[in-house]
Amino acid sequence: MEEKLQNQDQSGSKPTVLNTILFMICGTLLNLVLMVVLFIVCFVLIAKFVPADSPAAPIAALFGFIISIAGSFFLYSVIVKKVTAKFHLESKMAPLFKRRKR
Repeated sequence: MEEKLQNQDQSGSKPTVLNTILFMICGTLLNLVLMVVLFIVCFVLIAKFVPADSPAAPIAALFGFIISIAGSFFLYSVIVKKVTAKFHLESKMAPLFKRRKR
């Protein structure tokens, strides 16, 4: 067991703050890209199916905006869980907050 831990440390899989910061930056960019893509898709669908002079157009636009935000967070969480599990990222990133001693 100790050999395994020592081998992990020698292989460069120590948790670092830089890994955590890079993951957070990439995650934020991914979330923004997902939101913009969903925003565009929602508004293209609204423009195609809801007439512009319809009283339902502003309500549909509001729902499209909300769906793009909620959908991007949902997709982001699914992607992050799969990537974290596949590449074992929990062992490579430092925790954001340290526990206080009581």
